[in-house]
Amino acid sequence: MVRRHELSDDEWDVLSGLLPRTDTGRPRRDDRVVLNGIVWKLRTGSAWRDVPERYGSWRTLYTRFRRWALDGTFTRMLEAVQDQKDAVGDIDWLVSVDSTITRARQHAAGARKKGQVPAETAHAHALGRSRGGLTTKVHLACDGRGRPLGFVVTGGNINDRTQLEQVLARIRVRRPGPGRPRTRPGHLLGDKGYSSRGIRNYLRKRGIAHTILERSDQQANRRRRGSGGRPPAFDKERYKQRNVVERCFNALKQYRAIATRYDKTRESCEAALAIASLLMWI
Repeated sequence: MVRRHELSDDEWDVLSGLLPRTDTGRPRRDDRVVLNGIVWKLRTGSAWRDVPERYGSWRTLYTRFRRWALDGTFTRMLEAVQDQKDAVGDIDWLVSVDSTITRARQHAAGARKKGQVPAETAHAHALGRSRGGLTTKVHLACDGRGRPLGFVVTGGNINDRTQLEQVLARIRVRRPGPGRPRTRPGHLLGDKGYSSRGIRNYLRKRGIAHTILERSDQQANRRRRGSGGRPPAFDKERYKQRNVVERCFNALKQYRAIATRYDKTRESCEAALAIASLLMWI
């Protein structure tokens, strides 16, 4: 019997072939049980110590989660599923970009410095202070069906425009056979937070068609110049489809560990997003 917040048989059939395998060492606890415990924790936002005993020791769950977060296992699984979907034509390359703020609780602060971590530890772990207090911002690009293609995690006080290039760089969908991964959207939709001359020039240089809402102050400056400027092209009907990115954020925030940040490190925060994104693709 599949319990609430656990993987369905179809989800497990996909994920079981993507998990790392090892033939050395002592047998480890069943991967499905461990993944169910991790997903339960992320969906409920509970502390690791409060995960039900049916999933085994909370230390085992946390250790497995951290190990796979640090070595990029969850990110590789997400990319592998995206590759499979693209191979059968199941990715809509009308890409929308946006960001959302996540309130970070006091539990997210205080990560210890290790190795070559910058002095600004909060910045290194994607924490920033804004009017809402300690926050994290998720910058995301999703396909035309509202499924995450790539994301970047920063402090909540980081401007959206500064992260667009990094978000698009996270889109890497490999194609069957030789050749480079696909990194370029067919068309990009963005709100007025991305309206700047630098971004438009960058997108034109890469050959990315785009529909970005122009800010009111930019419109006023152009009118003030008289005939000195031409408004950028804007497809009103196509822009209406940008609502998929809002629905994508709503789906991600069904995971309470994403809606409110409790993780201390950037790696754990990104791993939680990768798991939620992965399940949205299956």
